[in-house]
Amino acid sequence: MSDEMTAVARFLYEAGTLKNTKRSGWWMAGVKDPESVADHSWRTALIASIIAKLEGADPARAAFLAVWHDSQESRTGDVNHLGKKYTRGEADPEAITADQCAGMPAVLADAVKELVTEYEAKESPEALCARDADKLECMIQGVEYRDQGYANVQRWIDNSRGRIVTKSGQALADAVLETRSLDWLRSALGEGQR
Repeated sequence: MSDEMTAVARFLYEAGTLKNTKRSGWWMAGVKDPESVADHSWRTALIASIIAKLEGADPARAAFLAVWHDSQESRTGDVNHLGKKYTRGEADPEAITADQCAGMPAVLADAVKELVTEYEAKESPEALCARDADKLECMIQGVEYRDQGYANVQRWIDNSRGRIVTKSGQALADAVLETRSLDWLRSALGEGQR
């Protein structure tokens, strides 16, 4: 096996740790078993493609950005906003990504580094859609936790809603807030909306 493919294989195992890395901010709200970073990233990518399509941006690119947006947390863990207050400077996602991609085929390493740089720059329409998807996913998760009885998550819901910038993301966030988390099931069963 080539050294480059070995580097890719090692990264795939590393990325798998995100399936077990819990989103730590929810613990402060009393959520005992919050979703993982991988859980969050999957729905974020789905939402990014939806927002991008509605915004006239490239949905595949937005989803691609969203898939990689938290990949660095395999090295740092999920540091919540309070924790970042006490660290000496925020971890540099681009530097972490460069370390993660070291030794990989250049075509792959360059593509991944480019994605992370684009996401962090917050300039392209796709990056804005992916960033809104990150906030909207957190908001949706907060609504789901609230519906499970975790009243302290309202702060996360409100903060996430306030950080969404695209017109489509804002409209979707408003619709989410007007919808109960199991309305989809009631509708699928033909039980009506409320």
